[in-house]
Amino acid sequence: MRIARTVLSVLLATLFLGLSAPLAQTRAAPYTFSTEELISGFMKTVFGLEYRSWSWQPYLVKKYVGPVRFYVHNLARRDRKPVAYRFIGSLGRSVRGLATTIVARPEDANFHIYIVDRSQYGDVVRERIYNDPRADVPGRCLVRVVSDSSGISQSAAVIVSDEGDFLFRRCLVEEVLQGLGPMNDDPSLSHSVFNDRSRHSRFTSFDKYILNMLYHRRIRPGMRPAQVEPLLPSIVREIRPLVN
Repeated sequence: MRIARTVLSVLLATLFLGLSAPLAQTRAAPYTFSTEELISGFMKTVFGLEYRSWSWQPYLVKKYVGPVRFYVHNLARRDRKPVAYRFIGSLGRSVRGLATTIVARPEDANFHIYIVDRSQYGDVVRERIYNDPRADVPGRCLVRVVSDSSGISQSAAVIVSDEGDFLFRRCLVEEVLQGLGPMNDDPSLSHSVFNDRSRHSRFTSFDKYILNMLYHRRIRPGMRPAQVEPLLPSIVREIRPLVN
């Protein structure tokens, strides 16, 4: 994501003449994504799956239709819950149409986040995500989503804690966002965490657009690309004032 930088002007003083130029401050304009860029990003992330063998419905809209109830299982040596809670809390403020809460009991959750050390990763994925001791465990971190034409019913993410703050924050943001519906990665999305080659570790403005588009009231679970794409130009116009 191109980051707006404050450009401080230099005060020019003509000391010998006793004159000074006025202090002029200019601010570099933030990057403005075109409607075409946002529609392309939406289509690339919402339709398709990073691991396509995980689902027989990759080209349908996947989203929650009710509140997303999070429970954070901190199994790692370091307590990362405060960081996870802050990010979860930011989601409801950043995405219109998405309601999030943190529940006190795991049985009340429909989105589980497991924070683990690397040595725990494989066992937690096999036992708690797939309930299969022989399951393949890909990636540095992952999320699994259970969805049908009525929406997402369950998500579960496994985030590694002990391989540095960057990887932890990157995985937390990417896997939680993917667990809300945009499950595909694409190497062309340089402004997004939905790109394993990018170096973002925060909820970027580009990704806020994608989530606000997905959680717009006119986008429904189970919709196909041909149904969604004609709606997107007007949705982009509507959500532009919401994203910063």
